[in-house]
Amino acid sequence: MTPTTDLMAGVPVLFVMAAEAEYGPALRARITPLITGVGPVEGAVALTAALAAMEQRPRLIVSLGSAGSRALAQAQVYQVASLAYRDMDASALGFERGRTPFLDLPARIELSHRIPGLPAASLSTGANIVSGSGYDAIAEEMVDMETFAHLRAAQRFAIPLIGLRGISDGAGDLRELADWTQYLHVIDERLAAAVDALRDALGDGTLTV
Repeated sequence: MTPTTDLMAGVPVLFVMAAEAEYGPALRARITPLITGVGPVEGAVALTAALAAMEQRPRLIVSLGSAGSRALAQAQVYQVASLAYRDMDASALGFERGRTPFLDLPARIELSHRIPGLPAASLSTGANIVSGSGYDAIAEEMVDMETFAHLRAAQRFAIPLIGLRGISDGAGDLRELADWTQYLHVIDERLAAAVDALRDALGDGTLTV
């Protein structure tokens, strides 16, 4: 099924999420996202295919959902200031870790579009769940499994992207699925408030795309 955009102050926006578990009642009352599946491969494939099939493409893509962090407040929502791809490591060939060989992109990509008043943090995307000492090797403040993939798909179609992530875990070790889902109902409400802030910013011109 071809995804539909949501109109935010007259601006067509495509919201993108990884999993139904993150799409709670507060968000359901506001948006109809494309659910891409979990991980960078599924995220890139699903969003690229969806954008290619759309006759009228969005003017903005918003990737939203949960993230882990050992440093940030649990259950709080942050927008993505910059993105890194932690799976990419061609350093044995002399390339900077995180930088894709022969691709003219830095190891950390700054996102230029921001929602005024919402705190921002750096994000690392990769195919693994990070827990405990796994954070030791990651410089970024948050970790997830899809946003970098969503960004690369958005860049392919020259569409700006905003990332919104609620911190679902990271204060303690992950041992079971409930350690991830325990705050999702709170994050749902706070992501919905961020969506409202996005609509307001587009409406009053403090955010332009």
